[in-house]
Amino acid sequence: MMQIKKLLMCGALLVVQSAYGADASSPKIGKAVTKPGNQTPGDRGAELTPSPAKNVLPPIDPQQQAGVLDAVVAVVNDDVITRYELDEQVRTVVRQLQKQRTPLPDAEVLERQILERMINDMLQAQYANESGMRVDDTQLDMAITRIAQQNKFPTSAEFRAKLEAEGVDFRKFREEIRSEIISTRLREREVDSKLIISDSEVDNYLANKDKMGGAGDEFHLAHILVVVPEQASAEKIQAARDKAEQALKQLKNGADFAQVAAGVSDARDALKGGDLGWRPSDNLPPLFLNELQELQPGQVSAVLRSPSGFHIIKLVEKRSGNAPVVISQTHARHILIKTSEIVSESEAKRRLMEIKERIEAGADFAEQAKRYSQDGSAQQGGDLDWLSPGQTVSEFEGTMNKLQPGMMGAVQTQFGWHLIQVLERRNTDVSEQQKRQQARISIGTFKSDELYQDWLRQLRDRAFVEYRLDVKDSQ
Repeated sequence: MMQIKKLLMCGALLVVQSAYGADASSPKIGKAVTKPGNQTPGDRGAELTPSPAKNVLPPIDPQQQAGVLDAVVAVVNDDVITRYELDEQVRTVVRQLQKQRTPLPDAEVLERQILERMINDMLQAQYANESGMRVDDTQLDMAITRIAQQNKFPTSAEFRAKLEAEGVDFRKFREEIRSEIISTRLREREVDSKLIISDSEVDNYLANKDKMGGAGDEFHLAHILVVVPEQASAEKIQAARDKAEQALKQLKNGADFAQVAAGVSDARDALKGGDLGWRPSDNLPPLFLNELQELQPGQVSAVLRSPSGFHIIKLVEKRSGNAPVVISQTHARHILIKTSEIVSESEAKRRLMEIKERIEAGADFAEQAKRYSQDGSAQQGGDLDWLSPGQTVSEFEGTMNKLQPGMMGAVQTQFGWHLIQVLERRNTDVSEQQKRQQARISIGTFKSDELYQDWLRQLRDRAFVEYRLDVKDSQ
């Protein structure tokens, strides 16, 4: 339903810009956790290192690593997060924020922000493991090969060499990718597979958009979200509101939005400064759109309330996207002879060429299709109706596009051998179709985000989490 997370999902893993890519700051689930060998979760930290001073991250002293490694900063069910793991993640995030030229939040605020994400990621990893979700090495190798190709590396070996040259531990990188795949599959199974979007919802959505105007506009946004826990008490709701109001006060006093987002926001994009990039109006909730109509580029909204919590949005830029969408469509029909263990490729091609010769000699294409085609369109004489770009496999589309109306051509695809005949072509404005499709995607996105936040809150509510971050060295 949703075109979910196209392989690997985010620029984080597709662009080699830093130790872990353009979105290295994004927390990953399934991180290997080092459990102390000589200390139980109940031991408190004489070995705990104090939190770094504000915006200062001193290098780790190798002689102290063993003690740091044993220090537990959080217990998550039967697992732990160690001081060493937290410090390592903080350093990765800080490097990324510095690369993005984002001012750093207070070190203690950033540390807590990252710890929260590590806890949530660990809970998801535990749940995936308990429910039997796995990504084997063969699947992982295929994913890394695709990432390498998307980064313009011919082979995964060259991609690995590039990463290692930039200081990346490739073994850890592989496990991060494995965790990202599991995270995506988990969300698809627990949330996206359960979404239902009716035609009436699409109609209502579009009607509301028309009333608000600006339906073709696109917005470059930044975002801060303060989550309200499920079934939160009045005190917790007020605490979340106060946190959002305090963030807004900082922004009005001139604070950098990215810095405040990195320190305050509970959204997954927080450690990227809350930047949402360009979003069409059809891909924004009415709550945001109503506010955006009143904002000028550079301005921030008031604190907005939704079922997820409290939001602050910043309009970075705005542009119009109202131009009609015109595409070339082809009306075509075909005859398919499938290959199999019994019918070889050469035999399938021979049969198709015999059919082609009969049609060229005067036989009716539709009758030949009904008689010989091994495709669902056979009963319609092979008629595929009007085809838009991307509706067929690339080999089929490439051959079809080269044919003039009335011409025939043969091509082999993964399905077998096809005889294609183009009947006519037209240019079509598909703006209305695209509006409906975009509306369906947008509704799904809103619903998915809300359901995902609810699912995470339920996962957290069922878990045992104990913080040890505030335990200071007693020496």
